[in-house]
Amino acid sequence: MRAPERLHAWRVVADPRAIDVLDAAIGLRVAPDDVLVLDDAQPAVDDPDAIVVAERGFVGWELGPGEIDAIVHRHVEWELPSRRPAVAQGLVAQVPAKLWLREDGTALLLCSAALAAGLRERLA
Repeated sequence: MRAPERLHAWRVVADPRAIDVLDAAIGLRVAPDDVLVLDDAQPAVDDPDAIVVAERGFVGWELGPGEIDAIVHRHVEWELPSRRPAVAQGLVAQVPAKLWLREDGTALLLCSAALAAGLRERLA
């Protein structure tokens, strides 16, 4: 398994309606009021009480459809969502991770940078 890439992201906690208008192409919604925005630029959020902080603690691997089948399906004990796009969270090879499943059949596998070496080793 290749080395992961460090992700530049922003954690946004805000009114769900304000999060709804953020660009879904770069946002991983993890809860109705919580989204991880993958972008260098700080997102503009239309909520005066929003919390927007730089999130530099994640790394990720871009996966093609074949890699999803070969790697992820062998190392998860939960059913992947059938609808795309979707964000799934759970243990991947017994390591907490997120999986952003895109409409084009690709995915982004994310985990905490502190856990990346262990996940990489387990997926090899």
